[in-house]
Parts: sequence; C-alpha cells; structure tokens
Amino acid sequence: MPHGVRTSGAKVPGDLGLRHSPDRAAPFTSGLVLGAQSNVNRSLQSRMRMNKDEGQKKLVHEKIVVPNMPPRVSRSRLLALLAENLESYNATIINGRAGSGKSVLAADFARHARRPVSWYKVDAADSDLRVFFEYLLAGVRLHRPFIDGERLLELSEAAEGDTAAMLAEALVFQLGETQAEPLLIVIEDLHLVYDAEWLVPFFRRLLPLLPADLHLLITCRSMPPAPLWRLRSKQMLRVLDETEMAFTFGETVALFETYGLGEEHARVALRITNGRAATIASFADTPGGAGRALADSFLEIKRARSGSLAHQGPDLLT
Repeated sequence: MPHGVRTSGAKVPGDLGLRHSPDRAAPFTSGLVLGAQSNVNRSLQSRMRMNKDEGQKKLVHEKIVVPNMPPRVSRSRLLALLAENLESYNATIINGRAGSGKSVLAADFARHARRPVSWYKVDAADSDLRVFFEYLLAGVRLHRPFIDGERLLELSEAAEGDTAAMLAEALVFQLGETQAEPLLIVIEDLHLVYDAEWLVPFFRRLLPLLPADLHLLITCRSMPPAPLWRLRSKQMLRVLDETEMAFTFGETVALFETYGLGEEHARVALRITNGRAATIASFADTPGGAGRALADSFLEIKRARSGSLAHQGPDLLT
C-alpha cells in the first residue's frame, strides 16, 4: 500500500500489472519458443511506443499549462482558505457560474501554493476516459516522471463504468510508491464531462485514496453528481461556492484603488453587483461606469429625500 495514502484497508488489485513478479514464469521452456515470444513482445512494445508517441503529438499543450491570468488584486482571504484545505482535505471544489472568478482564483492559488502544480483544462471532447486520463497523466508526469504512464494508459483503454475505479487505484498506487515533493493537481471545468459514465466511479475511488502529499483542486459550474459531493460529510472534500467567492467590501475597495477610484465608488459597485467577480471587475474597468453608478445612487437618495419632504408637507400646513 502506498505510503501516506488516506484509506481504510482498501487494497490495490494484484492483477493491474504494476509489478513484475519473479513467480510468474513463462509457460514455454523451449529456447526457440522463448525467442519467438521475446520477438513478439518487442514488436508489441514497439507498436505501443508508436501509439504513445502519436497520442502525445495530439495533446494540446496549453491544456496542461497553468494559465497566465494574474488577477488585478490577489484575494488573500480566499488564498488562505485554499491553503488550509491542502492540509485538512483530500480535495477542494470551487463551484460557481461563469464569471464567478473560479479559474482566476485557481490560477492565482497555483502561483502561491509553494508546491509544484499539475494543471488540466477539461473540454467537452474529453469525455472519453482515455483522452481525459491521457491529459491528466501528462500533467502529473511533468512532476512525477517515475509514473509508468504506458501501463496506466493500457488500463484506461478497458476501463469503463465501475471498472474505472481500478484505474483510479492504479494511479494512486503509483503516486504513493515513491516519495516526492507535495503536488497540487488542478482540474479546470470538470462539469464539461459530468455525463461520462466513468466519472463517478473514477473520482469516488480516487478522492478517498489520495496520498497525503497530494491535493486535488476542481473548478466547475455546477456541483458534481451526488456520490462525489457527499464526500464532504467525511471531511474528504471542501466546497468553495459563490457566496464565499463574492467580493467583500475590503476586497472591492482594494480593487477599485488600482483604478484610482475611491470607497464611495466601491460601495455603490458592491451594492449593484453583489460582489460577483466578473461583473465588479467590468464595472471598475469601464470608463465612467463607476461614476455613473455613483451619480445614480445620489439621485436615488435625492429622490427618496424629496419624496419624504413631499409627504411631510401637508402635516406642516395643518
């Protein structure tokens, strides 16, 4: 069992082909047959290497690179929360609609995590398990090159439905087999493959078994299927939602200061946008936007006061 794996007696199947056992003697004793078998093996290995190379050529490199999207203001409150999750949970889900700031926050945390980061940007076309796993593995192997990707990819060819759990176990086994620097794995936009049959079995098995030196960070626009987010009750999963991601007044003021705008502008913007990241950033970035909003706010107050005085008029005359 891998060192540091958080598990309750779960065993990695012995038939995953992850170890070469000396007890598995070849059934052939003839030197001629052994030679022929060796040639066949070399031919198969050669074809597998060719297929592997062809697959790697098709990978889009940008999908496994931390995106260059530095925020205008780093949000230390959220970065501190994510840093705490590294030690307290196996995984973190950042859940929110488009424009809630998920990807920007995840990328900013990747730069502040003080550990290597494996990034994978999921697309809808990645719903095939082999494609998904090939990208995931490519990102992980940048920092854990000792992982036998060829054997794992062989398993991904056959892993469908419940058997996807075997692939998750095999990956965890190799991740924990050798001591290495702690790793953060970020999977962006996982919601795009929620309909894949293998998703629940794979992640339901993966999350509880993750080694202590590895943390999984997932961004999505909706919560994963129930069997996954229910892991929150077992203290394995922490969910960060839109309510927590919304800008506070202090964060809004800090953002608006970078545009040369004051607290009054920030206060009005926060009231109008409810702290939604993309909206409040656009509000500050649009020339005159904050000023118009402030003017509208003053007009609203003026109307309210005028209305109040109008109602008081008759009382003063009687």
